[in-house]
Amino acid sequence: MVDFAGYQMPIQYEGIMAEHLWTRQSAGLFDVSHMGQIQLIGEGAAEALEAIVPGDISALKPGRMRYTLLLAPDGGILDDLMVTNAGEQLYLVVNGATKHDDIAYLRENLPDSVTINHLEGEGLLALQGPKAADALARLDISGIEEGWPGPGDLYFMQSAPCRWGDVPLGVSRSGYTGEDGFEISVPAAHVEAFAEALAALDEVKSVGLGARDSLRLEAGLPLYGHDLTPETLPVEAGLTFALSKKRRGSADFAGAERILAQYPDKADRLRAGLVIEGRQPVREGAIVVDDNGAEIGQVTSGGFSPTLAQPIAMAYVPAALAAPGTKITIEQRGKPFTGIVTPMPFVPQNYHRPPKSTAKA
Repeated sequence: MVDFAGYQMPIQYEGIMAEHLWTRQSAGLFDVSHMGQIQLIGEGAAEALEAIVPGDISALKPGRMRYTLLLAPDGGILDDLMVTNAGEQLYLVVNGATKHDDIAYLRENLPDSVTINHLEGEGLLALQGPKAADALARLDISGIEEGWPGPGDLYFMQSAPCRWGDVPLGVSRSGYTGEDGFEISVPAAHVEAFAEALAALDEVKSVGLGARDSLRLEAGLPLYGHDLTPETLPVEAGLTFALSKKRRGSADFAGAERILAQYPDKADRLRAGLVIEGRQPVREGAIVVDDNGAEIGQVTSGGFSPTLAQPIAMAYVPAALAAPGTKITIEQRGKPFTGIVTPMPFVPQNYHRPPKSTAKA
């Protein structure tokens, strides 16, 4: 157990490697209750939020979710978050280490007509892996209201209010592992019982922070505070998909002029995926160097990929070096390593998407 964002969090239960591979093959259960869960209630909440995020929030239909970025006035990334149209309100999930700063920033920038509720009485669990849907189906969870689907009927980035017996749940088909899975908001008084019911299933094992990190790294997903910071702009972070066409056209979000000056391919540096030659991983803080040994970039995430059985990393590198196949030199503790730029995700994502014939934009 380690201190993290004011919580005691498990690094591992039976081992990072075993938990990682179990999640890729079956279903891993993560306690992510340290994340911030926030409600925005009030007429015009979506339009008000759009002043500080670049996503098209007002276009979200009930039950639909969107990944977006909380932006500083200069366009720097203050956090990355998920926004859901939950019907009568917006539901946000923000990072645990930044949630109090995020709430303060929302209060500062949203009008008084929008009520901001920090859902401190809610736990949050993530059930991730190819057998997550089968496991969740065995708990007899149902849709809570007519017209809303049950968990098994959701596709990736869809959400619905549900019920487990008398316990209300907020269920979304989402996660941060690259696998199919769910995030489930549970009243704190019931979250332990619900977690134990899941953990009792043969398909499910508890998974700690260590495997959560290696899973998201394989999936090519950035981690706030490491791969994303207030000094990072969306285009250089490889997050152009978060800049919707409509919002690019209106250019009315925080830092729009500075951000759009880089769009789509004018950033001087880019977040790149790297496969590291040899067996020793490079870690966050290792530097990318040129032929003369001068620093030209930095590793922001790195580790050993259990799925690929080789070291992988993310680094910010000069845009000219970000093409797949490019070899770059990394220096860690005075020792040189060779990294090969590789498209991300490193491991194919396994999200449960609708058939192409019925998929909607």
